[in-house]
Amino acid sequence: MGRKADWSKTSLHPLDMDFSIRTANLDDCKDIMRMIMELAEYENLAEHVKVTQKDLEQDGFSKNPFFHGIIAEVPEQHRTKEGHRKVGYTLYFYSYSSFVGRAIYMEDLYVMPEFRGKGVGKALMSKVAQLALAAGCHQLNFTILDWNKPSMDFYLGQGCFDATATIGYHCMRCEGEALKQLAQL
Repeated sequence: MGRKADWSKTSLHPLDMDFSIRTANLDDCKDIMRMIMELAEYENLAEHVKVTQKDLEQDGFSKNPFFHGIIAEVPEQHRTKEGHRKVGYTLYFYSYSSFVGRAIYMEDLYVMPEFRGKGVGKALMSKVAQLALAAGCHQLNFTILDWNKPSMDFYLGQGCFDATATIGYHCMRCEGEALKQLAQL
C-alpha cells in the first residue's frame, strides 16, 4: 500500500497496529455514513441523524465543500469480520474565532470499538491538528457529550481542555422550526 510519510502510521507500540491515515474521497462516503450511524447509536442519538450518503457526497466533494474528511484504513489482513477496512474517520471544517482568528472545527472523531486503544484516534486527531497549523489556525474546537468519560479522558490526555468548565462557554443550537422562525425576523 503506497503511503505518503506524513499521512501514514507505523506500528511503534505493542498495542498499535498497522494502519494508514488519508484524505477521504467520494468513494468513502458509504463507509463514512456507516460509521456516522455507529457513532450515533453509541451516543443514543441515531434518531437524530438526518444526513444521507448522498448529502455527504454533495456536501463534502463538491466544488465548494462544506466539510473535509480523513479516513483510517487497515490492511486487508486486519479487516473486520464484516469485511470493513475503513475503521475510523474524522470530519472537520475551517471556522473563525473573533478572538484569535483562524480555527478548525472537528465535527466527528470515530474509531470502531475493536480498533480503539491502538493509536488510530490519536493519529486522526493529530492529522487534524497538523492541517490546522498548516492553515494558520490557532484553535481546534469540538464538542463531546457530558457522559462520555472515555472520550473526555482521551481528549484531556491530548492536551485539550473543557471550555465549558474552564471558560463557561456553552454550545448553543437553533434548528428546525425555530431556525425557520428566526430567519423570518
